[in-house]
Amino acid sequence: MPQTLERTLILLRHAKSDWSGGEADFDRPLNKRGVREARMAGQWLARNVSSFDLALVSPANRTRSTWTLVSAELADRPVARFDDVTYGASANQLLDIVRAFPDEANTVILVGHNPGSEDFASLLTDDSVSMPTSALAVIGFQGPWSGIDASPAVMRAFGRPPAALPGG
Repeated sequence: MPQTLERTLILLRHAKSDWSGGEADFDRPLNKRGVREARMAGQWLARNVSSFDLALVSPANRTRSTWTLVSAELADRPVARFDDVTYGASANQLLDIVRAFPDEANTVILVGHNPGSEDFASLLTDDSVSMPTSALAVIGFQGPWSGIDASPAVMRAFGRPPAALPGG
């Protein structure tokens, strides 16, 4: 009997953004707390996730900046794709995006926004999930990406860096 491959999906909500400059939503930068928390999220990931095969990042300034700071903490940075569809995506849109991930990718990080991130985490785990800025949800499931909602997903780790995440 063939072994079923375990997949890991990491949802990362962008770090805290700066509202003081009057930029459009898409262009908002991170504030000082956001910069600090993004680095802490990267440090947690570097300690607790052995490798990444792909990063899918919303093209908004705050998500790109979050990913830049997070990935700077990783020994091996995965290929990053910036996808316009992820900006403002609903849980169902994120589900469609994830179903199209390549089978060669076992561990993928998706850097996005709310309410899509928490709605998607809730949809996959069948639990109410709150994702404040810089929150990470590490979700595991068995099978291909195309069947992500056909197999029960398990929340392996959840929280905000540094203290709320196990292994922090």
